[in-house]
Amino acid sequence: MKSNLGSIDRLVRILAAVAIAVLYFTHAISGTTAVILIVIGLVLLLTALINFCPLYYLLGIRTRKKSIQS
Repeated sequence: MKSNLGSIDRLVRILAAVAIAVLYFTHAISGTTAVILIVIGLVLLLTALINFCPLYYLLGIRTRKKSIQS
């Protein structure tokens, strides 16, 4: 499994997950909406931490710059 997330993409995913958590813990979201957003936030956080997005892989998207090999 090769990493396919760039640093900005990872940062945006982490910030989105944190924003969802803040909304949840301040009771700005609740019910079904909260459950759906928490699941999305967990997926975003997990993909940012492992530096791999399965959806990007399936779609052929890569936000990580290719490393230069000599």
